[in-house]
Amino acid sequence: MTDRILDFSDEPAALSFRNSLLVIKREGQDEITVPFAEIAVIVVSHPQVHYTHAVLCGIANAGGEFVACGEKHLPVAMLLPLETHFTQAERFTMQAQVPLPVKKRLWQQIVRAKIRAQAKLLKDLRGSDYGLPGFLPRVKSGDPENVEAQASRNYWTALFGDTEFRRDRNCEDQNRHLNYGYAVLRAIVARAVCAAGLHPSLGLHHHNRYDAFCLADDLMEPFRPVVDGVVARLIDMYGKLYPLDKQAKAAILEGLMGRFALDGESRTLFDIVSRTASSLATVYAGEADKLILPEL
Repeated sequence: MTDRILDFSDEPAALSFRNSLLVIKREGQDEITVPFAEIAVIVVSHPQVHYTHAVLCGIANAGGEFVACGEKHLPVAMLLPLETHFTQAERFTMQAQVPLPVKKRLWQQIVRAKIRAQAKLLKDLRGSDYGLPGFLPRVKSGDPENVEAQASRNYWTALFGDTEFRRDRNCEDQNRHLNYGYAVLRAIVARAVCAAGLHPSLGLHHHNRYDAFCLADDLMEPFRPVVDGVVARLIDMYGKLYPLDKQAKAAILEGLMGRFALDGESRTLFDIVSRTASSLATVYAGEADKLILPEL
């Protein structure tokens, strides 16, 4: 299966459904068709992109996702398939009954994996891990001391070489690029969560009553450095005021579409994230006690 991310942000287009194909029509250009089975995510941000109801049903039935963006080209809504796994109801029940100590232990694994990934990225890009591995022994079950945030402060300063940088969704700097990349990553993870028969709103650590994707927000944490690395390279070349334009989006999507080494094999991010989500279902079922959290 091909996992493709289609981004419609630069020009008007008409999207329609025909024979299990997404039909793309642009003025003055030849018609393009893409099988829905090959599409992981459709991102629409141009205000003059029109699509039929059949397109939304087509992407959902194929197990893909539709992300709608607002005026600032940042996601404002996400469409996920309702039925993606043959034992979905059973797994929802199992997921809702997971004991708190299990959730805390899983969150500990996720935070440690995230810090290891951040340290590796800093080593690759900046030549030093800036002491991040030293935080790992301090991450206890549930991370009650919020070591994740402490490590992140060091991480962001080192990654961008800027002591003033703060992770803020509303800032008009490289935060715009991070927002976009994280939104697409979140969609990828949410898709994998649903495919594993789990409910994306029943999280391990995140529990905002207004967030329908708490579990996706949990599981995406160790994968965020994939986006961070692309954005850091863009900022190194063009500066923090580099616009979130077609070139920037293409670079971020290309990073997410890359291949990564896992167990001596080259795999896509989609495949790796799916393995992580499936391993979570296995832990919930009491068949394992650890997540599959590969180091990318």
